[in-house]
Amino acid sequence: MKKRILLLAGGQSGEHEVSLMSARSVLAALPPGKFEVTPLVVSRQGQWLPPSDTARALENGHAESGGESLLRRVGSVQGYDLVFPLLHGPNGEDGTIQGLLTLAGLPFVGSGVLGSAASMDKVMTKQVLSSAGIPQVEYRLATRRQWKSTPDAVRDLASELGLPLFVKPANLGSSVGISKVRSEAELDTALDLAFSLDRRVILEAMTPGKPRELEVGILGNDAPIASPVGELRFDADFYDYATKYTEGEATMHIPAQVPPELAEQVRQYALTAFRVLDCAGLARIDFFYVESSGQLYLNEVNTMPGFTTTSMYPKLWEAAGLSYAELVTRLIELGLEER
Repeated sequence: MKKRILLLAGGQSGEHEVSLMSARSVLAALPPGKFEVTPLVVSRQGQWLPPSDTARALENGHAESGGESLLRRVGSVQGYDLVFPLLHGPNGEDGTIQGLLTLAGLPFVGSGVLGSAASMDKVMTKQVLSSAGIPQVEYRLATRRQWKSTPDAVRDLASELGLPLFVKPANLGSSVGISKVRSEAELDTALDLAFSLDRRVILEAMTPGKPRELEVGILGNDAPIASPVGELRFDADFYDYATKYTEGEATMHIPAQVPPELAEQVRQYALTAFRVLDCAGLARIDFFYVESSGQLYLNEVNTMPGFTTTSMYPKLWEAAGLSYAELVTRLIELGLEER
């Protein structure tokens, strides 16, 4: 009997369109003889769209408002064997939808509540991984309340790190709200932007010199495996939103041209991070590599990375000999196995 799969796409994050592109790729790749797949698009307003509007959103690449609220539609997802929550960012990759599906008794692809939430929050990720001895750049945490009540104290945190530094919302993806601060004059504007998007903000020290950006894919549950290491190359000052989503601005190189012992260290750090954060199914884990010193720094953990046929995560596994269709099938198997 075919497994019934509900594919959630869209969502309320800055990666709404990327999610829809990923959903089209997954729908085209799944073998029809093995799975019966039903897509369901979530609008930017958080509404769950009916089938006709879902089909239109997938075709157009974006979802208009309409449909019903999450709580009204949750009963309609019963009867599926598995949910593939191909959602990014808040209300998709942060443990919220995972908690809902857990309460509904529905198996799903990817990390559970703990792994999703701990990996989404950049501060929590750093605190957990520091206990495992994984190197990261120095950072400070500031809250919106601090910025409103004692702004000089927040400026002092930045002074402790020195300039230049990065200011980031703690719980957003896609480089949304991230600023590179090169002077004191730029700091307040960067903090205002980040606090307009999140109540918790992380200030991160710069690595010495421009680092290379290395990425590795993890696949599995309690016995995860790591892909070859890839590298992202770009000319921009840092990997901002425009660079990330403008065609031709960044290129992938798989495998990364780094010494074998360094590639193995990246893989081992990534596997350790996956385990201590209690991730499951999949993750793409990103690193900075400072070539002059040989120093590695773990940058972030993505529990539901971009999943188009040209995204880094599938490309990493393609380099390992796993086709896109085989990868999607394996993720479904892992979701059913985990729960």
